[in-house]
Amino acid sequence: MPSAEKTVQIGRTPDDVFAFLARGENDARWRPNVLDVARVSGEGVGARYRQGLKGPGGSRIPADYEVTGFEPGRRLAFQATGSVVRTQGEYTLRPTDGGGTQLTLKLAWQPSGLSRFLGPVVGKTFEEEIAALDALRDLLEGES
Repeated sequence: MPSAEKTVQIGRTPDDVFAFLARGENDARWRPNVLDVARVSGEGVGARYRQGLKGPGGSRIPADYEVTGFEPGRRLAFQATGSVVRTQGEYTLRPTDGGGTQLTLKLAWQPSGLSRFLGPVVGKTFEEEIAALDALRDLLEGES
């Protein structure tokens, strides 16, 4: 099962970081592959988002998702619903000395059927998503 994981330290409280992540519309501010994202229903667990990612030649690839775990200041989990690739992800947040946050993003994908042939593309996407955590840290630490 393809997977990826990364941890970053952010100089903001877990509550601040969680609040930013929990508002999915913020994703376009720090994830370079996100073209558009909007909440279409719900809040907390069960919230659903319509999302478009950059595809080959700049085309829009649907990558809708649903929130599957919601523990303010501690954990935010999601599952892709709008594509062939049913990625699962989870942010875990832990307080650090000095009032900051240790943020870990874990991504996983269980290929099935013809989607098995997308492994290299999914792997590249996972690498880009994990790398974007540095942009998230820089953005949040630049805000007051």
